[in-house]
Amino acid sequence: QLGGAGIANWLRLNLFRPVGIGMLVGGAITGIVLAFPLVISAVRSMQSAARTRSKLSLDEMPVKFLYWGIFGAFVLLSIMSVLTTPELGLTRGLLMALLGTLWIWVAGVVLAECIGRTNWSPLSGMTLIGVTLLIFVASGFGVMEALSDRATVVASIMVGGAMCVAMSQATDLMMDLKTGYMIGAVPRRQQIAQFLGVWLGPIVIMGLILVLHQSYGLGSDRLPAPQGQALASIVEGILGGDVPVQKYGAGALIGALLSASGIGGLGVVVGLGFYLPFDIV
Repeated sequence: QLGGAGIANWLRLNLFRPVGIGMLVGGAITGIVLAFPLVISAVRSMQSAARTRSKLSLDEMPVKFLYWGIFGAFVLLSIMSVLTTPELGLTRGLLMALLGTLWIWVAGVVLAECIGRTNWSPLSGMTLIGVTLLIFVASGFGVMEALSDRATVVASIMVGGAMCVAMSQATDLMMDLKTGYMIGAVPRRQQIAQFLGVWLGPIVIMGLILVLHQSYGLGSDRLPAPQGQALASIVEGILGGDVPVQKYGAGALIGALLSASGIGGLGVVVGLGFYLPFDIV
């Protein structure tokens, strides 16, 4: 039997958290749709500034860098998905790469808005949804030949891990740009500094994780990995058909309605309230 605190935690994990994740996604996608004309206008403005060599173009990285970044992300995710799991095949590998590239953009918008409003981002929730979608693609939607559970998990986690790192870098850069704007920094210089140092973190962390795993064993009593174990249990549930689709869907609908209410970012803000632990809220 659960006590008061246990019931509250159970409700957060099994009800409020999945509904909150759905609200974040639904609210963000609705916000993107409503703001799409502004996004197009902003991109065209950057293109125009680059052609005329205005002061705006000197403060930002070239817009072509964005296009090459999108193309490069798709190519790298394609290579990763196909090479790590050869039985995946080229078609599913390209589909996973396309989904991964799109999700980095969609989730990046969610995370950037959350960082801008609260200095906190639901990175684990966005990664969870991304991995869930990747598992469905890797499994072939029931139309293509089914892969083994191991191949499905390896392909989804590899691409999902790359997505997670990309999204975390987006939130880090957003936080830097937000702080830089407050003190009058030049965005172009901040972006260049970010790109110069971005390679160091993954190398150090991967090496550190390997050393710790060899010394203590990840997931052991001496070195517990709560996030990794939580993801593993969720993946096992997805493979077993236990996905809270109704909760995600209900949350997405509520988030969409709130974002369409005319109050900017309301769906994302309320979704954060559902997603975050009670002590933070």
